[in-house]
Amino acid sequence: MKTKILGTGSNLPDRVLTNADLEKIVDTTDEWIVSRSGIRERRIASSDDSASTLTMPAIERALERAHLSPQDIDAIIIGTITPDMFFPSTACILQKKLGCRRIPCFDLSAGCTGFVYSLVIADSLIRTKGFKNVLVVGVEVLSKITNWDDRGTCVLFGDGAGAAILGRTEDDDPSGLMGSFLSADGTFAKLLEMPAGGSRLPASEKTVKENLHTIKMLGNETFKAAVRAMEEASLEGLKSAGLEISELDWLIPHQANIRIIEFTAKRLKMPMDKVVITLDKYGNTSASSVPIALDEAFSSGRIKPGQTVLLVAFGAGFTWGSVVFRA
Repeated sequence: MKTKILGTGSNLPDRVLTNADLEKIVDTTDEWIVSRSGIRERRIASSDDSASTLTMPAIERALERAHLSPQDIDAIIIGTITPDMFFPSTACILQKKLGCRRIPCFDLSAGCTGFVYSLVIADSLIRTKGFKNVLVVGVEVLSKITNWDDRGTCVLFGDGAGAAILGRTEDDDPSGLMGSFLSADGTFAKLLEMPAGGSRLPASEKTVKENLHTIKMLGNETFKAAVRAMEEASLEGLKSAGLEISELDWLIPHQANIRIIEFTAKRLKMPMDKVVITLDKYGNTSASSVPIALDEAFSSGRIKPGQTVLLVAFGAGFTWGSVVFRA
């Protein structure tokens, strides 16, 4: 028994926030943002939107492309750091919205690597527990935990959702997941965090006044760790799949920073026209960046049947990981 991607979907908010718009909010310029990150604009959710409302259209598209109904889903896994609320899980909220039967549903917090982690767990459920179809989602509403006075972080993040449905395929089917790699190192945790809101620093007048419920990042240190981790995850993922770098057709990296993406592509000897990039349009959407890019690559017809694809991500924790599959 193997696992394959049966269908994908994505959804982005309508509101576009450009670099020119940000110039009116903080001390920055379009040139500064583009040169350091590669981002030109990002999407921002409405005040009424949440992780679950943003995700529903993405799930509906994935179900349609997989020719499945909500009743066909055996489990729901949501990779996110911006759930609707701490509990119940956003996965359970979506189970109700979709009208699914009683199935396992849970959220997974692995920062920007959340979707990749979730894919690996879904693959395990299908191969070892007899699950038939598993819905995997990466969704973030980062605009609601962004400090819009912090020029170092507010220019980076955007909102969005991506979904994929994994299902069974027989061993003689050449398509499917071929290998994966997951890792983490909590010694880097302080470099990228949202300090307050949990049991350590519950909400108070002090935490709100000090903006401790927003993203805090030490950019240079995070960048250095990211380039090393992305390389390791890429090479280990290919090793797990039994593939040489030369056999890889497409690279779909986490969309955090164009310099990290270019470095990873260079280490893999991948020309940039074989790297799927959405960073310029959507910014860093954390756990949703890989599934959004994956859906755009499928929808545009860039990924052809039989081609090999590497998904790789790095995020808060620090976590990193990869998945290799044949379309």
